[in-house]
Amino acid sequence: MPKVKTYSAPWLSKNSLGHQLFDPSSESTQSRGLSPAFSTRKRQAPGPKRTIARRGTEVFVAVGKEIRWGDLAYLKEDWSNAKHGSKPRVKRENSLQSFESESQEDDQDEEEDDEDEEGKALAAGLRTLKTPVADDIRQLIISPNANFLAVLTTYTVHICVLPDSSHLTSEDTGLLKPNYFTLGPTTHVTSRSPVMSALWHPLGVNGSCLVTVTAEAVVRVWELSTTDRWSFDAPSTSIDLRKLADGVFLDQDFSASSSNTNHSFSPDSFEMEVAAASFAHRASGGWNPMTLWIAMREGDIYALCPLLPQRWSPPPTLIPSLSVSIVTAVASIEDDPEVEEHEKLLAQQQLEWMGELDSQEPHVIDAPLGEPLIEVYTRPSRPGVVPRLQGPFKLESDAETGDELDTSITDILVIGKKTETEQLMMGEEEELELDDGEQEGLSLAVVCLVSTSGQLRVYLDLAGVQAQWLPPKKKQKGPYLARTVSPSLLAFQAIDTMSPVEVSEDSWPVFSEDAMSRYNFFITHPAAITFISFAPWVFRLESELNGNSEAGTDFRIGLLVNSQSTRERLYSQSTADIAVPLAACCVFRDPDVGYFLLSSTPYEPITLTFESPDDDFLPMRHETPEFEKEATMVPLDFYEPRPVFQPSHVFEEGSALPALLDRLSSSRHKAVVNQEVRLSPLTLQIFTDAHKVLSDETYRLGIAAAEVFRRCELLQSELKAQIAKANEVKGKIDTIRGSHRRDETENAMYERRIAVAKKRQGSLTERLENLRRIVGKANTKDLSTKERAFVDEVRSVEASVSKPDNGQAEESSSQPRELWRRLEDVKGLQAQLVAEVESLQKAGSKETPAMGDVKIPQDIRRTKLQQVQGLLARESTLVEAVTARLERLQTGP
Repeated sequence: MPKVKTYSAPWLSKNSLGHQLFDPSSESTQSRGLSPAFSTRKRQAPGPKRTIARRGTEVFVAVGKEIRWGDLAYLKEDWSNAKHGSKPRVKRENSLQSFESESQEDDQDEEEDDEDEEGKALAAGLRTLKTPVADDIRQLIISPNANFLAVLTTYTVHICVLPDSSHLTSEDTGLLKPNYFTLGPTTHVTSRSPVMSALWHPLGVNGSCLVTVTAEAVVRVWELSTTDRWSFDAPSTSIDLRKLADGVFLDQDFSASSSNTNHSFSPDSFEMEVAAASFAHRASGGWNPMTLWIAMREGDIYALCPLLPQRWSPPPTLIPSLSVSIVTAVASIEDDPEVEEHEKLLAQQQLEWMGELDSQEPHVIDAPLGEPLIEVYTRPSRPGVVPRLQGPFKLESDAETGDELDTSITDILVIGKKTETEQLMMGEEEELELDDGEQEGLSLAVVCLVSTSGQLRVYLDLAGVQAQWLPPKKKQKGPYLARTVSPSLLAFQAIDTMSPVEVSEDSWPVFSEDAMSRYNFFITHPAAITFISFAPWVFRLESELNGNSEAGTDFRIGLLVNSQSTRERLYSQSTADIAVPLAACCVFRDPDVGYFLLSSTPYEPITLTFESPDDDFLPMRHETPEFEKEATMVPLDFYEPRPVFQPSHVFEEGSALPALLDRLSSSRHKAVVNQEVRLSPLTLQIFTDAHKVLSDETYRLGIAAAEVFRRCELLQSELKAQIAKANEVKGKIDTIRGSHRRDETENAMYERRIAVAKKRQGSLTERLENLRRIVGKANTKDLSTKERAFVDEVRSVEASVSKPDNGQAEESSSQPRELWRRLEDVKGLQAQLVAEVESLQKAGSKETPAMGDVKIPQDIRRTKLQQVQGLLARESTLVEAVTARLERLQTGP
């Protein structure tokens, strides 16, 4: 889990240049000026809000109909330079020329030049891109090669050819007008279905293939080329999923109708309303990179495999791995009588598809700088271009929770299985250069869904989605489709990221990928930003699937069931207002900006800086000695990071009453404005409308003022706690330094500590020398004759004193009796005599005087017992003396 260092970035704060990236536009400010009751603005349809895109450290932020473009690293460095008092980085050719020239300038001209340079400096690193959109921008999707930017409104899609980064530092600070292409000018229009997802195909050539999915379940594949304008007008492939769901034969027409404007109700229009779509990563294994997953609003999940453009570029391991798996599957089921006919037909279709692909000679084109050459293939035409629609998937879940999950899906995220190259490269001398993340993880695809209530559902694709096509009409025999088994996904976990109070029907939570691991991601919803990690169970599950664990089955299953995903709410809004949504967060991991999360509201940015796990991602050190000295003086981070409080934006909004009066002055009742107030129904209506506006504004101002008051009280308690903690840390530091001693000066204290350290070092050195001498005297020579005789004597004494452990010693008449045997005999005799004395005492107490038996006097018995005890004490003393002597002999030098 990432640890938050700070909840704010000063170089993006309100008083910095970077805040201009997120300043609200004038149109949005005017629209928010009126009360909702008097606003005539059309309510937007619910949908995802992805208004932040990144290219390295550059960000593109959509604000209304504008796109702000800035470089975070540049803005951060300029803010740091301004903080340290250095000059901003601007071009000064004109000032240098004027300095070298001998012409004298007036003071007024110099001041004007300085102001111009300051204006250029303030605008450096920030530009505004003009857009041809007619509505607010909802999504910004950047291409894999970062040369195109898809600009989406609710209904339209525009492709922006991104300008070079040098425009950020040029002297021209005006509005930048890049080249735009309208995607589907007759397809994606306001009279058609809204665009729900726009995805750059992971196997597109140079990242130039875009896949759009509309709410009416129409999938279009666009192969874009800036030299061919027709590629932006018509898609290369168009598939109507509602037709495909009812398809029977491969030869049917499943393309979307361009003249279909029928919006009448049907079961398909309700059940197949698309919420989102997703591709797995390009480096995923198997069929995952060419599988399009579609999530419907009502909870159904479908898959299209293989969905490819006409020209596509696979990674090096994709085609060989698919070829091996297909040939192996065909060989295993070809002669098996138990395999059903539709499975054999599917295997033959895959073999036919791969056969056409293997027969091609790929076209090699140049790749970007530093990348290997790109091999381009043509999409196989057999068995068909349009794959079969797989689904709806049966979501196998727990009976206790499966029926209680809501079905309003908003987004889908697919994490493909890892790339398995061990069997593929077996026996090959060459090694593939793959990232560690591509070969680590789970050998299953993970499908994640998030709903309107913020609930995350995690499913595992155990069977694995494979390429499927409908059967050709000539090979159709009987009810083929009826016998097809419905695919299924195994429900693994359900996680709630929102409380019931925060749930809203119009909210639209979305996924955002993490820069550290593909099994980490973020969920952004109007209430908060939540971090999710699958690391606690993914690698453990993979070891179980591979059979690497040696523990018992019950123990392993218990560990796996109890392994929960990491869930941590990183940022929370004070009020989960659906009118102030959070943009889908964007995560950076760069040496200049660090491990950094960026999101925004309609008013301001939201930034979180995490602790980077690697030491490589540290800010670059300045070469100037002054900056180097300041960089080494890093403050001690003993504080607890807290979110920065932002006062309500109600304080900055203007009143809507002047707009109401202007509207009244231009209406048919404008004569009433300049007349005296008269009691009439019209006057009552005007005062009622004005009261509604003022009451709403005063209410919001009161709520905002109360929040500021509560924050001020909380600030006092937090400040006291911070001061107490700082005093505690200071006391510990003073104790370590010895500053608590008042009777000596600082120099004397340091001298005393140095003297103690030197004395201790001298004692340690002396001790080390003594140990070195002892070790030097030690040798491995054989024992001398006297030493061996001494050892034999010690062993013989030990044998005579100590009893053998094995208990197998035999007494010999020729050898003297050992001491331990004599001691045992004495102990036995003692026990025997004590038993006889006790028996005689009992017998004497029972006899009567009439019997006339002879009695032993007490003094005689006492004397005998004392003699026996004396003998025992003597023997014990002898044994102890011999034992002590033996110990001295063993421990002596």
